[in-house]
Amino acid sequence: MPEPVSSANDLSPFGAHAPDQRMAAVLKLTRAAGVSWLHKRIAFLLRGWAVRKLKGQPLDVQSLGVWMRLYPQHNVCEKRILFTPQYFDAAERDYLTSRLSSNFVFLDIGSNIGGYALAVAAKAGPGARILAIEPQPEVYERLVYNIRQNPFANVKAMDCAVADRDGELTLFVHHENRRESSIRIVSQDSSGKKITVPAKSLARIVQEEGYDHIDAMKLDVEGAEDVILEPYLRAAPESLWPKAILIEEAPQRWGIDLIALLKSRGYKEVLRTRQNLVLERA
Repeated sequence: MPEPVSSANDLSPFGAHAPDQRMAAVLKLTRAAGVSWLHKRIAFLLRGWAVRKLKGQPLDVQSLGVWMRLYPQHNVCEKRILFTPQYFDAAERDYLTSRLSSNFVFLDIGSNIGGYALAVAAKAGPGARILAIEPQPEVYERLVYNIRQNPFANVKAMDCAVADRDGELTLFVHHENRRESSIRIVSQDSSGKKITVPAKSLARIVQEEGYDHIDAMKLDVEGAEDVILEPYLRAAPESLWPKAILIEEAPQRWGIDLIALLKSRGYKEVLRTRQNLVLERA
Protein backbone atom coordinates (compact mmCIF):
# COMPACT_ATOMS: atom_id res chain seq x y z
CA MET A 1 0.00 0.00 0.00
CA PRO A 2 1.25 3.56 -0.61
CA GLU A 3 3.07 5.19 2.26
CA PRO A 4 0.88 7.83 3.94
CA VAL A 5 1.97 11.43 3.85
CA SER A 6 3.20 13.16 6.97
CA SER A 7 0.50 14.74 9.12
CA ALA A 8 -0.41 15.61 12.67
CA ASN A 9 -1.24 11.98 13.43
CA ASP A 10 0.73 10.27 16.19
CA LEU A 11 2.54 7.29 14.64
CA SER A 12 4.30 6.18 17.83
CA PRO A 13 4.35 2.41 18.56
CA PHE A 14 0.99 0.88 19.30
CA GLY A 15 0.31 0.83 23.03
CA ALA A 16 1.77 4.27 23.68
CA HIS A 17 -1.81 5.52 24.09
CA ALA A 18 -3.26 2.68 26.11
CA PRO A 19 -6.28 3.74 28.21
CA ASP A 20 -5.51 4.61 31.82
CA GLN A 21 -7.58 3.08 34.60
CA ARG A 22 -10.26 5.77 34.51
CA MET A 23 -10.64 5.71 30.72
CA ALA A 24 -10.68 1.90 30.72
CA ALA A 25 -13.58 2.00 33.18
CA VAL A 26 -15.50 4.39 30.93
CA LEU A 27 -14.89 2.15 27.90
CA LYS A 28 -16.17 -0.87 29.83
CA LEU A 29 -19.35 0.97 30.80
CA THR A 30 -20.13 2.50 27.40
CA ARG A 31 -19.46 -0.75 25.53
CA ALA A 32 -21.73 -2.69 27.89
CA ALA A 33 -24.65 -0.31 27.39
CA GLY A 34 -27.83 -1.80 26.01
CA VAL A 35 -30.16 -0.55 23.31
CA SER A 36 -32.78 1.11 25.48
CA TRP A 37 -33.14 4.89 25.40
CA LEU A 38 -31.82 5.21 28.96
CA HIS A 39 -28.78 3.01 28.33
CA LYS A 40 -27.92 4.93 25.18
CA ARG A 41 -28.36 8.25 26.94
CA ILE A 42 -25.97 7.24 29.73
CA ALA A 43 -23.46 5.85 27.24
CA PHE A 44 -23.52 9.03 25.15
CA LEU A 45 -23.07 11.26 28.21
CA LEU A 46 -20.07 9.21 29.35
CA ARG A 47 -18.70 9.20 25.82
CA GLY A 48 -18.94 12.98 25.58
CA TRP A 49 -17.19 13.42 28.92
CA ALA A 50 -14.38 11.08 27.88
CA VAL A 51 -13.84 12.82 24.53
CA ARG A 52 -13.46 16.14 26.31
CA LYS A 53 -10.99 14.65 28.79
CA LEU A 54 -8.86 13.21 26.00
CA LYS A 55 -8.40 16.71 24.48
CA GLY A 56 -7.72 15.39 21.00
CA GLN A 57 -5.45 12.52 22.04
CA PRO A 58 -6.05 9.03 20.62
CA LEU A 59 -6.49 5.72 22.42
CA ASP A 60 -5.01 2.34 21.45
CA VAL A 61 -7.71 -0.29 21.87
CA GLN A 62 -9.28 -3.44 20.54
CA SER A 63 -12.70 -2.91 18.96
CA LEU A 64 -14.76 -4.86 16.42
CA GLY A 65 -12.28 -7.70 16.91
CA VAL A 66 -9.25 -5.71 15.72
CA TRP A 67 -6.57 -3.40 17.12
CA MET A 68 -6.88 0.29 16.28
CA ARG A 69 -5.60 3.69 17.30
CA LEU A 70 -8.68 5.89 17.44
CA TYR A 71 -9.05 9.67 17.57
CA PRO A 72 -12.59 10.34 18.84
CA GLN A 73 -12.48 14.11 18.48
CA HIS A 74 -13.72 15.44 15.11
CA ASN A 75 -14.43 11.98 13.70
CA VAL A 76 -17.84 10.51 14.49
CA CYS A 77 -16.84 7.12 13.11
CA GLU A 78 -13.85 6.80 15.44
CA LYS A 79 -15.87 8.01 18.42
CA ARG A 80 -18.52 5.36 17.83
CA ILE A 81 -16.05 2.53 17.25
CA LEU A 82 -14.04 3.49 20.33
CA PHE A 83 -16.77 3.94 22.92
CA THR A 84 -19.94 2.33 21.55
CA PRO A 85 -19.05 -0.24 18.85
CA GLN A 86 -22.32 -2.08 19.57
CA TYR A 87 -24.12 0.83 17.90
CA PHE A 88 -21.77 0.98 14.88
CA ASP A 89 -23.82 -0.46 12.00
CA ALA A 90 -24.27 -3.81 13.75
CA ALA A 91 -26.94 -5.11 11.37
CA GLU A 92 -24.86 -4.15 8.32
CA ARG A 93 -21.76 -5.86 9.68
CA ASP A 94 -23.77 -8.97 10.55
CA TYR A 95 -25.10 -9.04 7.01
CA LEU A 96 -21.59 -8.95 5.53
CA THR A 97 -20.38 -11.63 7.91
CA SER A 98 -23.25 -13.89 6.87
CA ARG A 99 -22.13 -13.63 3.22
CA LEU A 100 -18.46 -14.49 3.75
CA SER A 101 -16.85 -17.11 1.50
CA SER A 102 -13.34 -18.45 1.02
CA ASN A 103 -12.64 -15.99 -1.83
CA PHE A 104 -14.75 -13.08 -0.59
CA VAL A 105 -14.09 -9.80 -2.42
CA PHE A 106 -15.13 -6.63 -0.57
CA LEU A 107 -14.62 -3.02 -1.66
CA ASP A 108 -14.91 -0.48 1.14
CA ILE A 109 -15.22 2.87 -0.65
CA GLY A 110 -14.90 5.71 1.82
CA SER A 111 -13.26 3.41 4.34
CA ASN A 112 -12.40 6.11 6.87
CA ILE A 113 -10.12 4.49 9.49
CA GLY A 114 -11.06 0.94 8.44
CA GLY A 115 -14.01 0.02 10.65
CA TYR A 116 -15.81 -2.04 8.03
CA ALA A 117 -12.74 -3.30 6.18
CA LEU A 118 -10.95 -4.55 9.28
CA ALA A 119 -14.09 -6.01 10.86
CA VAL A 120 -14.66 -8.06 7.70
CA ALA A 121 -10.98 -9.01 7.50
CA ALA A 122 -11.05 -10.32 11.06
CA LYS A 123 -13.69 -12.89 10.10
CA ALA A 124 -12.78 -13.57 6.48
CA GLY A 125 -10.20 -16.18 5.56
CA PRO A 126 -6.78 -15.62 4.00
CA GLY A 127 -8.26 -16.07 0.53
CA ALA A 128 -10.43 -12.99 0.86
CA ARG A 129 -9.52 -9.72 -0.88
CA ILE A 130 -10.52 -6.53 0.88
CA LEU A 131 -9.81 -3.11 -0.61
CA ALA A 132 -10.12 -0.10 1.70
CA ILE A 133 -10.26 3.17 -0.27
CA GLU A 134 -9.89 6.50 1.52
CA PRO A 135 -9.06 9.84 -0.18
CA GLN A 136 -8.34 12.13 2.79
CA PRO A 137 -4.57 12.05 3.48
CA GLU A 138 -4.87 12.43 7.25
CA VAL A 139 -7.57 9.78 7.58
CA TYR A 140 -5.79 7.49 5.10
CA GLU A 141 -2.71 7.63 7.32
CA ARG A 142 -4.82 6.41 10.25
CA LEU A 143 -6.28 3.65 8.08
CA VAL A 144 -2.83 2.38 7.10
CA TYR A 145 -1.65 2.54 10.72
CA ASN A 146 -4.63 0.47 11.87
CA ILE A 147 -4.17 -2.14 9.15
CA ARG A 148 -0.54 -2.60 10.23
CA GLN A 149 -1.54 -3.37 13.83
CA ASN A 150 -3.35 -6.54 12.73
CA PRO A 151 -2.03 -9.80 11.26
CA PHE A 152 -4.23 -9.68 8.17
CA ALA A 153 -2.75 -10.23 4.73
CA ASN A 154 -6.11 -9.81 3.02
CA VAL A 155 -6.52 -6.02 3.34
CA LYS A 156 -5.11 -3.43 0.94
CA ALA A 157 -5.40 0.34 1.36
CA MET A 158 -5.73 2.75 -1.56
CA ASP A 159 -5.43 6.53 -1.29
CA CYS A 160 -7.68 8.10 -3.90
CA ALA A 161 -11.19 9.35 -4.43
CA VAL A 162 -13.54 7.23 -6.50
CA ALA A 163 -15.35 9.28 -9.13
CA ASP A 164 -16.80 9.05 -12.63
CA ARG A 165 -13.43 9.60 -14.29
CA ASP A 166 -9.69 9.47 -13.65
CA GLY A 167 -7.71 12.58 -12.74
CA GLU A 168 -7.86 14.95 -9.80
CA LEU A 169 -10.78 16.47 -7.98
CA THR A 170 -11.60 18.76 -5.11
CA LEU A 171 -12.72 17.14 -1.89
CA PHE A 172 -14.84 19.15 0.53
CA VAL A 173 -14.00 18.26 4.15
CA HIS A 174 -16.23 19.12 7.10
CA HIS A 175 -14.09 20.68 9.84
CA GLU A 176 -16.07 19.13 12.73
CA ASN A 177 -16.27 15.61 11.31
CA ARG A 178 -13.41 14.32 9.22
CA ARG A 179 -15.45 11.32 8.12
CA GLU A 180 -17.75 13.67 6.23
CA SER A 181 -16.14 14.52 2.94
CA SER A 182 -17.44 14.49 -0.58
CA ILE A 183 -16.68 15.46 -4.14
CA ARG A 184 -19.83 17.54 -3.70
CA ILE A 185 -20.36 20.37 -1.25
CA VAL A 186 -21.91 18.75 1.83
CA SER A 187 -21.92 21.85 4.02
CA GLN A 188 -22.00 25.58 3.53
CA ASP A 189 -19.81 25.99 6.63
CA SER A 190 -17.01 28.31 5.54
CA SER A 191 -14.71 26.91 8.22
CA GLY A 192 -14.42 23.64 6.29
CA LYS A 193 -11.61 23.11 3.84
CA LYS A 194 -11.02 21.97 0.29
CA ILE A 195 -8.24 19.63 -0.74
CA THR A 196 -7.18 18.28 -4.13
CA VAL A 197 -6.81 14.50 -4.29
CA PRO A 198 -6.16 11.93 -7.04
CA ALA A 199 -9.26 10.26 -8.44
CA LYS A 200 -9.97 7.02 -10.26
CA SER A 201 -13.11 5.61 -11.75
CA LEU A 202 -14.47 2.45 -10.16
CA ALA A 203 -14.05 0.65 -13.48
CA ARG A 204 -10.35 1.56 -13.53
CA ILE A 205 -9.84 0.31 -9.96
CA VAL A 206 -11.59 -3.00 -10.64
CA GLN A 207 -9.53 -3.50 -13.79
CA GLU A 208 -6.22 -2.68 -12.07
CA GLU A 209 -6.96 -5.02 -9.18
CA GLY A 210 -7.83 -7.86 -11.55
CA TYR A 211 -11.08 -8.87 -9.86
CA ASP A 212 -13.17 -11.54 -11.55
CA HIS A 213 -16.10 -10.97 -9.18
CA ILE A 214 -17.18 -8.63 -6.39
CA ASP A 215 -19.16 -10.05 -3.48
CA ALA A 216 -19.94 -6.82 -1.66
CA MET A 217 -19.32 -3.10 -1.97
CA LYS A 218 -19.84 -0.46 0.70
CA LEU A 219 -20.01 3.20 -0.31
CA ASP A 220 -19.88 5.99 2.25
CA VAL A 221 -19.05 9.00 0.11
CA GLU A 222 -21.47 11.62 1.43
CA GLY A 223 -23.82 11.88 -1.51
CA ALA A 224 -21.56 10.91 -4.42
CA GLU A 225 -22.79 7.32 -4.64
CA ASP A 226 -24.62 8.03 -7.90
CA VAL A 227 -21.52 9.60 -9.45
CA ILE A 228 -19.64 6.36 -8.79
CA LEU A 229 -22.22 3.66 -9.44
CA GLU A 230 -24.12 4.90 -12.50
CA PRO A 231 -21.14 5.00 -14.90
CA TYR A 232 -19.75 1.77 -13.47
CA LEU A 233 -22.96 -0.21 -14.00
CA ARG A 234 -23.24 1.27 -17.49
CA ALA A 235 -19.72 0.21 -18.50
CA ALA A 236 -18.84 -2.92 -16.51
CA PRO A 237 -19.89 -6.43 -17.53
CA GLU A 238 -22.59 -7.94 -15.33
CA SER A 239 -20.09 -10.48 -14.02
CA LEU A 240 -18.33 -7.60 -12.25
CA TRP A 241 -21.43 -6.00 -10.77
CA PRO A 242 -21.34 -6.34 -6.97
CA LYS A 243 -23.57 -9.07 -5.59
CA ALA A 244 -24.44 -6.74 -2.70
CA ILE A 245 -24.26 -2.96 -2.35
CA LEU A 246 -24.37 -1.14 0.99
CA ILE A 247 -24.97 2.59 0.76
CA GLU A 248 -25.91 5.48 2.96
CA GLU A 249 -29.33 6.50 1.71
CA ALA A 250 -29.13 10.15 0.68
CA PRO A 251 -31.57 10.80 -2.22
CA GLN A 252 -31.56 14.54 -1.55
CA ARG A 253 -27.89 14.63 -2.54
CA TRP A 254 -28.10 12.41 -5.61
CA GLY A 255 -28.50 13.76 -9.10
CA ILE A 256 -30.54 10.70 -10.16
CA ASP A 257 -32.91 8.23 -8.54
CA LEU A 258 -30.15 5.81 -7.62
CA ILE A 259 -32.39 3.26 -5.91
CA ALA A 260 -34.61 3.03 -8.98
CA LEU A 261 -31.51 2.58 -11.14
CA LEU A 262 -30.23 -0.25 -8.96
CA LYS A 263 -33.61 -1.97 -8.93
CA SER A 264 -33.75 -1.71 -12.73
CA ARG A 265 -30.45 -3.61 -12.79
CA GLY A 266 -31.88 -6.48 -10.78
CA TYR A 267 -31.04 -5.40 -7.23
CA LYS A 268 -33.59 -5.72 -4.45
CA GLU A 269 -33.64 -4.28 -0.97
CA VAL A 270 -32.71 -6.83 1.70
CA LEU A 271 -31.89 -4.61 4.68
CA ARG A 272 -32.80 -1.09 5.74
CA THR A 273 -31.49 0.60 8.88
CA ARG A 274 -31.80 4.13 10.17
CA GLN A 275 -29.17 5.45 7.74
CA ASN A 276 -28.14 2.68 5.40
CA LEU A 277 -29.60 0.47 2.73
CA VAL A 278 -28.38 -2.91 1.52
CA LEU A 279 -29.38 -4.15 -1.93
CA GLU A 280 -28.62 -7.59 -3.29
CA ARG A 281 -28.59 -9.04 -6.77
CA ALA A 282 -29.45 -12.68 -7.38
